[in-house]
Amino acid sequence: MENFEINAQRRTNLGKGASRRLRRTGYTPAIIYGANKEPISLTVLHNELLKHLDNEAFYSHILTVNIENQSEKVVLKALHRHPYKPVILHMDLQRVSDTEKVHMRVPLHFTNEDICIGVKKSGGLISRQKSEIDIQCLPDYLPEFIEVDLATVELNHIIHTSDLVLPEGVELAIPTKKGDKHDLPVVSVHLARGDKADEESDEVVPPTDIEK
Repeated sequence: MENFEINAQRRTNLGKGASRRLRRTGYTPAIIYGANKEPISLTVLHNELLKHLDNEAFYSHILTVNIENQSEKVVLKALHRHPYKPVILHMDLQRVSDTEKVHMRVPLHFTNEDICIGVKKSGGLISRQKSEIDIQCLPDYLPEFIEVDLATVELNHIIHTSDLVLPEGVELAIPTKKGDKHDLPVVSVHLARGDKADEESDEVVPPTDIEK
């Protein structure tokens, strides 16, 4: 498992004006909170942060933040991005405890799409309804992603959140049972639009009497 470290400095000049000046010098304001400790305002190098963000695993990993002579274990909770520039305006980090579960949104990785039965044998198409899922677990069990194996998924079949195979120690953030209101569709295999209509149009329709 990859280790991510963020080098940061404490920030004492707060406020919108100070944050704007900070960004102009190539730094991003950030904050660490949680674990019943006081929040700490920080600054991190913007370009260094962007390099981390290129790696999908960064979003669902336990991160190490080095602050002068101490370090904190955290997870990324929020990024505030510029509406159209590739600029991170602010970053929120939450401390983690070895004994407290973390609530995280992790990506779904769909595997074996190329050998999916519903596609190979029945000409279906794969339609993804979700790209990530909310889970909770102790920090040591936090996965980079949840795998969704499509190899045996047949035509007109839907995989719901209750069907997901979760790693050891991991559970859905909202407990879900088959068929309840939280059991949402994740991915499905179906015919392309128009295929059913085309099949119906090939049927022989008996003539009807026309009233005179």
